[in-house]
Amino acid sequence: MFICTGYAAQSADAPLAPYTFERRDPGPTDIEIEILYCGVCHSDLHTNRNEWHNSVYPTITGHEVVGRVSRVGSAVTKFKEGDLAGVGCLVDSCRTCENCAVGLEQYCIPGATGTYNSPDKHTGKMTYGGYSKAIVVDDYFALKIPTNLDLAAVAPLLCAGITTYSPLRHWKVGPGQTVGVVGLGGLGHMGVKFARAFGAHVVLFTTSESKRADGERLGAHEVVVTRDPDALKPWAGKFDFILDCVSADHNINAYLNLLRRDGTLCLVGAPENPQPIAAFSLLGGRHSLAGSGIGGLPETQEMLDFCAEHGITSDIEMISIDQINTAYERMLKSDVKYRFVIDMATLPAA
Repeated sequence: MFICTGYAAQSADAPLAPYTFERRDPGPTDIEIEILYCGVCHSDLHTNRNEWHNSVYPTITGHEVVGRVSRVGSAVTKFKEGDLAGVGCLVDSCRTCENCAVGLEQYCIPGATGTYNSPDKHTGKMTYGGYSKAIVVDDYFALKIPTNLDLAAVAPLLCAGITTYSPLRHWKVGPGQTVGVVGLGGLGHMGVKFARAFGAHVVLFTTSESKRADGERLGAHEVVVTRDPDALKPWAGKFDFILDCVSADHNINAYLNLLRRDGTLCLVGAPENPQPIAAFSLLGGRHSLAGSGIGGLPETQEMLDFCAEHGITSDIEMISIDQINTAYERMLKSDVKYRFVIDMATLPAA
C-alpha cells in the first residue's frame, strides 16, 4: 500500500475537501498512473451528493482520467513506465460472462466494478476515482491515449465521448442518414461531433437560441430551437436516428414522432423521473426507444483511435482542484462549455 492524496466528500451535504488515503501497490497485471487531468462528470456530482442513494462515504469521484504510467507490474506488456494511459468508468468486471467475453464489460452480468463508489475486490473497501494523485488499475482496464491530441481535452472522451460514440456506432449511423441530437451539453456536444464525423446530416435540438452558433461550430448542419413547440412540426418523420442527451425531464414522445419508419431514439441522458411514453409514438412507425451506457474496453480504445485520426476532442474549461465545488454549482446551471477538466497538478497546493 502507499499513501495517496485526493479530494473527497465526507457526506452528501459536505463540500469536497483534501483527503489522504491508501492505494494498493501494483500487482503483476496492474499499472500505477500518475493522474495529470480528470474530467468532471455529472455522475460525480450525483455520487458525492448521494442523489442515486447508493453512496458510501468518503467518496472520491472522477472517471475521466488521463495520466502517465509510473509503475508497471511484472506481467504487464501493454504499457511501460512513461506511457500515457487513461481510465474510464470501469476498473474491473467478471471477464467471463457472455457480455464480457465479447468486450462489452459495461454490461457485465454479475456487475462491473466502477472506477469509484464500487466494492473493490482487491481491498475489500470501495473504489476511489480520479480526483486524486494516482490510480492503480489492471492493465486491461487502462487505455492507450493518443499523443497527437490535447491531453486535457481527451479526458472527457472516456465518459462523455464513449457514451455518445457507442450508440452511434451500434446503430450504424453514417452517410445518407439524418440524425438528431437532443441537447447541447457535455454529452450532446460530443454527439454532434461524432455524428458529423460519421458522415450523417446532423440536426441539433436545443432549448437555447444562444447555443445555435455553437451547435453549428461543433458540426450541426441545422439547429432547431424548441422553445416554440411548432418548431418540431416540419421534422415529423424525417429522422433515421435520434440521440437524446438530456438528463432533465422532457417530452420524449415529441421526438419519437420525428422518426422515420423503423427509426430509433436512443437515450443516453438519464432524467431523474420516469418518463411517460405514449404507445402510438412507437406503434405508428414501428419506432424503437432504446438506451445505451458507455462502452466496453475494446470500443473505448476504438473511439480514442478514431478521435486521434479525426482530431476530435471535447470542448473544455480547465479548473484547479480547489474550484471543484464552484464547478458543481456552475454545472447545475449549465454554465460550462462543455466539460470541466481538473488540472491535477494543482492538487499538492490545495
